Amino acid sequence: MKVLNLFKPFDIIMIEEGSCPMGQHRNTFFELLYILKGTGTLHNNQHTFEYGPEQLFLFMPQDAHYTRIKERTTFLFIRFNGIYLEAQRTGASHSNLGDWARKLEYVFLNNHHFPGCILRNEADKPVIKALVDALILEYPREQSLRNEVVQQLVNTILTIVARNVAMMEPEKPAVSNEQSNDLMSYIHQNIYYPDMLRSDKLAARFNISQNYVSEYVKKVTGESIQRYVMRYKLKLVETRLQYSDMRMSEIVEELGFTDESHLNRTFKKYTGINPTDFRKKMWAEKNYQPGMSG
Repeated sequence: MKVLNLFKPFDIIMIEEGSCPMGQHRNTFFELLYILKGTGTLHNNQHTFEYGPEQLFLFMPQDAHYTRIKERTTFLFIRFNGIYLEAQRTGASHSNLGDWARKLEYVFLNNHHFPGCILRNEADKPVIKALVDALILEYPREQSLRNEVVQQLVNTILTIVARNVAMMEPEKPAVSNEQSNDLMSYIHQNIYYPDMLRSDKLAARFNISQNYVSEYVKKVTGESIQRYVMRYKLKLVETRLQYSDMRMSEIVEELGFTDESHLNRTFKKYTGINPTDFRKKMWAEKNYQPGMSG
């Protein structure tokens, strides 16, 4: 099976086809597919579903997928990787882009979205159509601030996608949906600040007994807060190892590990492989010949 890579943070491609130019393949990046016109069938992993105009689909890295066209179709592909999400962060005190990027990163790394059109919120469909139309107009132009406009349009589309993906998270009946969402949002926003995830801080923030914090988190996540936080951190480590050239020391500092030895031990304990070997393995798999999705 062919494996496609993305050699820049994001890319936008629009094609019109009467038949699929490529068979089943995998990407090492995230891919949004918007149908401008036409009908056909999309096959993603073990799922098969019909597509039509103004539908938006999300393919995760390593999804196996291909298309069967019934009626001549115009596809718009928006491709991006972890490096793109990382690049959206800013340390400016007046900006919330850092939190925005981290929320997106969480959603895209941890979603369990259902196959089919990703737009479950009907009110978002005309908004996405307007953004896609603007993107198609702006992307080919060579004029002042063109790159900034395109990036803002892409970021807005990603934010709406993230909102729809988040809507698909299964409800946790043991804790109210609103309360559990608040808790998870707090943990995700503060994953880079371990001191903010202490049991006393969570107890004060959510007005619950400190002794009940671990049990409360387990009702929401299915595991202890220590294990949940560590597993999420290690997913972030995997993303940086696979999609960036960050040094181990930089990953250690960003994610709050004691030192490189601590990162190595923890990563191997949870994954069975050390970070260096994981990176070599991931990069060794990027051995495809460039091609076009379909």
